[in-house]
Amino acid sequence: MSNSLTHILLIDDDPIFRLGLRTALAEFPNLQVVAEADTGVTALDILRRRQNQNAVDLVILELSLAELSLSQQLKTDYPNLPILLLTAQSDPTQLAVAQEAGVDGYCSKGSPVDTIVGAIGQLTSGESFWEAFPAFSQSIPRSVPSPRWHNQLRSQGLQQIEAALVLVKQQLQSPNLTNLDRLFWNGRRRELLAARWLVNQLLPAQVIVVERGEERKERQGGQGGQGGQGRDSRLAISRQQGILVPSTPSSSELTQVLESSQTFDATLAKLQSGLTNLTGEILEIDILQTDKKRELLGIILQKVEAILAELRFSQITMEQLAEKRSLILQDLWQVSVMDFFGRYYTLPWGNRELAVVDILLRDAAAVQGDILDRIPFVVELFAHQLFDTPLIIDNVSYPAQTPEALTRSGILLQNLIIQLANGVISPLLNNFADTEAIKQNFYNQQLISSRDIARFRNNLSWRYRKLQLLDEPEAIFESRHHLLVLTDTGIKRTAIYAPRTQELEQLQGLSFVVSIAYELRDAISPRLRGTVSWVGRGVVYFLTQVIGRGIGLIVRGVIQGVGSAWQDTRLGK
Repeated sequence: MSNSLTHILLIDDDPIFRLGLRTALAEFPNLQVVAEADTGVTALDILRRRQNQNAVDLVILELSLAELSLSQQLKTDYPNLPILLLTAQSDPTQLAVAQEAGVDGYCSKGSPVDTIVGAIGQLTSGESFWEAFPAFSQSIPRSVPSPRWHNQLRSQGLQQIEAALVLVKQQLQSPNLTNLDRLFWNGRRRELLAARWLVNQLLPAQVIVVERGEERKERQGGQGGQGGQGRDSRLAISRQQGILVPSTPSSSELTQVLESSQTFDATLAKLQSGLTNLTGEILEIDILQTDKKRELLGIILQKVEAILAELRFSQITMEQLAEKRSLILQDLWQVSVMDFFGRYYTLPWGNRELAVVDILLRDAAAVQGDILDRIPFVVELFAHQLFDTPLIIDNVSYPAQTPEALTRSGILLQNLIIQLANGVISPLLNNFADTEAIKQNFYNQQLISSRDIARFRNNLSWRYRKLQLLDEPEAIFESRHHLLVLTDTGIKRTAIYAPRTQELEQLQGLSFVVSIAYELRDAISPRLRGTVSWVGRGVVYFLTQVIGRGIGLIVRGVIQGVGSAWQDTRLGK
């Protein structure tokens, strides 16, 4: 790699990843990230503005943004500008399409920084770099033309889908889009993504021939032996023919995608209805305007869908999913905070500007402990979406695609996004509760006075104390979880059964005392009620049968005496 400074344009819709990569590349004095973009339109605008001064030497982009239209347009407008694909996806058909569209190199997002820097060096030197997968590191594949009509059909179909996706993305970025229109375009986007997946799976991709070691050495010549065109482990090796061909796609993958889409579509539809809090308990999102509440829940729903896709492509295992539960939730919370408030949103504070998101992210540990760690069934929901694992409902196992499993997964998803939304607003109430700019832009008009906000925060604080000291021990003792769900009329609370014996054994302090009090009440109450009932019946018998009859006889004697005296007086007259 030369000592000259390489100017890099980074295109990725994940702000956390962009920040991490920018920080990592800052350690190398000959590399400089001069601009960042989260959309293709922004990237093209940056390139046009930098044509004359500080021109970009290399583009790094994610596959979700490096669609055929963007890659082809970059190569058309800037044919000498190298493009490095840095993505978590490893689908060979996707990578082959990207290569045909003009991408010069590929690295996975899990690659070491030194590997990425080496790829940048090779691309800026006019070479290509395709990171090899471990299973095929001993041989480098090269493309062999497959039947022309197959290629043309596949290429034309993908180009039409990519063009339609670009139009849909432009529509979704419109600030004047109504809720109904947004629902329509989001559904259209999911249809196009499913169609693209089907085309990549069903239509034949390029056939790839594995070269022998001698042929590879002759072809590489003076090039460094590090680069190579890699393909993922889903390629099946045909040793008799010496070729690599895509293995037959599993039908379960399509089923997972369709079921996930159905669950998310149903949740998105419920977001368009009422979002009034009908639980009887205060929630953090109650302070938001209805439109802001709907926007926040929609953002979180999109982030959950995106992280499921990323986990699916990274081929995470069940064990890793359980281990990374807290990290996944924290990532979801962070990207939701940045997307909802805006990464660079600032507030005037005296003579300086406060970076709102940076301040909110400082409360990550508190939000993790108070809200995120308390969300139940996160691993079960993700495992069901990723691996089609059955869901246990009232001690009965329901396989994926059954109506019961679909309904339960929808409930778990709705509770997840509502609790994440509460976690997004919680640090806002702790840091900027009574700030006028925040009240004007986000708060419900009925909760904008200082007194109303103070009352709201106090009620919220008391709810968490009651939850920790009374409600949660009771729920643990009764083996149930309280979940927040979306209905046609608003947000309601529902209870579902789940064994919580381990949590019950770990209760300490006042929570343990509360559980003992409930147990004593359950043990004493029936006997006490029986005793009181028996004593009550005895008292009633004594009052009615003994005292009542005695009083009746006395009254009867008095009446008879009065009657006799009256009769004697009458006869005497």
